[in-house]
Amino acid sequence: MSQLELINMGEVARQEVDWLYYPYLPFGKISIVQGDPGEGKTLLMMAIIARLSRGEPLFSEAFGREPMACIYQTAEDGLGDTIKPRLEDAGADCSRVFVVNEDKAALTFTDTRIEDAITATGARLLILDPLQAYLGAQVDMHRANEVRPAFHTLAGIAQRTGCAIVLVGHMNKTKGQGGLYRGLGSIDIAGAARSILLVRREKDEPSVLHLAHIKSNLAPLGQTLSFEVADGQVSFLGASDITAEELLRGGESEGDQVPTKVMQAEEVFAELAARQEEVPSNEAFALFAQRGFKRKTVENAKQELGLKSVKRGSTWYFDLRPLRLRG
Repeated sequence: MSQLELINMGEVARQEVDWLYYPYLPFGKISIVQGDPGEGKTLLMMAIIARLSRGEPLFSEAFGREPMACIYQTAEDGLGDTIKPRLEDAGADCSRVFVVNEDKAALTFTDTRIEDAITATGARLLILDPLQAYLGAQVDMHRANEVRPAFHTLAGIAQRTGCAIVLVGHMNKTKGQGGLYRGLGSIDIAGAARSILLVRREKDEPSVLHLAHIKSNLAPLGQTLSFEVADGQVSFLGASDITAEELLRGGESEGDQVPTKVMQAEEVFAELAARQEEVPSNEAFALFAQRGFKRKTVENAKQELGLKSVKRGSTWYFDLRPLRLRG
């Protein structure tokens, strides 16, 4: 049996979150950038790498930083015929961009080479594209009990190295769902990320793409950022008032289901379940009220999700464990 070790929170020093790009990409944490195939995720990642490698500001920033090393790991595109041209087109200093050689063994979240590569290069940004390719052949991304250990290991690497780890993810084909439900796999994947961003092209103007903030645990949600893509170049257009949910609805046909208030409440339940197994009912109702949900809507969403209430002492709780295990 393992020996008990306790951490006294009175002795823990408070730390401020450090940011690669506030409030979108924190250092030392896992973030996800997700979107449908062909929406411009890779182009946007190349633009970010290019600016970081040259020490230039990231889009809405006023000031740059020292040039930094980045690691870009991809399982979908060739290095010489696709990634290198895209990096060069974006103006990256390729001498500061690295790739772990996977010729002899595929890389996974739990591979020690990830931390070794970050340490060896001093990389401040690591991108794994797409995330499902790096979970490992034995991990079913739809099973929470298999996803959690892999993400726990990767989160530990991010924390120890201080590197911002960004996972590029595809979206499922379910229509009428909120952003947290649109990522492939278990909801625990969304729960493990501290920040989730959506990349979506403008429906009537494909040369324009948007980067919308879906989830943020460490800061307020950032404004949606808009870009123009032409000849492989990404140009920043400015901030936009369009939301992630509007972008998702805009990419669906008229016959697709528009999220109802109950469906939106279900997504809030998913947010809560990603952080805890149960929540006091009065606290949950207060949170829903702050977000504009009526009590009846919350009760309907709870019923739709099959969640139960349990009483501990004099306090009632919503039991969120069934939602945490759903994948």
